[in-house]
Amino acid sequence: MRALGRGVAGLAWNLAAWAAGVVLLGLVAITAPLAPAGPRGAAVAGGALRGARRLARRQRRWAGRTLGRDLGTEDVTGPRAVAWLAVHAVVAPALLPLVLAPLYGVRVLMVLSPARTSRSTTITLTLAVIVFLGLMAGAVLLANAIHARLAALLLRSPSPSLDSRIRELAESRAVIVDAHAAELRRIERDLHDGAQARLVALRMQLGMARGSTDPEQVRALVEEAWESAGQALVDLRDLVRGIHPPVLADRGLGGGIEAAALLCPIPVETDIELPERPESPVESALYFAAAEALANVTKHSGATRAWVRLRGEHGTLRLTVADDGRGGADPSRGTGLAGIGRRLSAFDGRLSVHSPPGGPTLLSMEIPCASSSVKITPS
Repeated sequence: MRALGRGVAGLAWNLAAWAAGVVLLGLVAITAPLAPAGPRGAAVAGGALRGARRLARRQRRWAGRTLGRDLGTEDVTGPRAVAWLAVHAVVAPALLPLVLAPLYGVRVLMVLSPARTSRSTTITLTLAVIVFLGLMAGAVLLANAIHARLAALLLRSPSPSLDSRIRELAESRAVIVDAHAAELRRIERDLHDGAQARLVALRMQLGMARGSTDPEQVRALVEEAWESAGQALVDLRDLVRGIHPPVLADRGLGGGIEAAALLCPIPVETDIELPERPESPVESALYFAAAEALANVTKHSGATRAWVRLRGEHGTLRLTVADDGRGGADPSRGTGLAGIGRRLSAFDGRLSVHSPPGGPTLLSMEIPCASSSVKITPS
């Protein structure tokens, strides 16, 4: 019934669009020759053309909803709008008899039926009326489908997928810029609070040692300075590891993920087939995504086991991380999944999450890549 209601509403819209279209088409035909005559003629012709384009855009939106497809968001050009109006002006009246024919059949049955009928005749007539009404409902849906496909043929953007892709890339670019700025702020904060503070303390200790004449005090200050220098090196090493982990340089992506799995407090089974080494930025992005996913398993899932699978084929890296935990993972709840998605989107990657309540949880990550020529074997 809901579909039939939408069908009737769609038919009413198309009849209204037909009436408005005939008026606009007539205005365009009448005023177009007047456009070169002066500003007034050009204004009238331009107004009629704008009305035709606006009506065409609304018809395209209706057709997109009816067909369940994206027909694009580009503005409809004047010639395409006029072409659709001309075709619609012919097709809409031609389809009207298709819709009204079953109703006419019901009317004929009512006229030809006798005043007094037997029970069997009444049942037959009732069934015939139901059949005709069903045919009418089907005709309404068919007419709407024809109108929608006609609009899709004449009014769809040249490349609606390209429009969507451009919007996705613009959103991804904004996310990347924000993530890059946040990463720079993190590095600055870590340097300020970590290595810089250690180096300031080291300089103060060495300055005090230089001004001291007590050998024991000098020895103690130098010992403190040595400890501060060691801590500064640890802080710098941790900072560098957060930018590009040394394990990737030594063992590649497969070895890095295996190392991260070994550090996980629950058993993690790895299945890695990576015949060629990806480019370094892609490698880092997928390594950090895997590490963050395993960290989420440890912190939030309550799982007893986890599985990591990595494949590289047809120019795409596919990483899946699964666990037997309680499920219910949601990227919108700030468990790190949104960060993984942002990290992957910088490389045109995708993250999908399947985590019903009660588990299990499955994270699927895909990222296109160009493999380098260096062959690796995780050890």
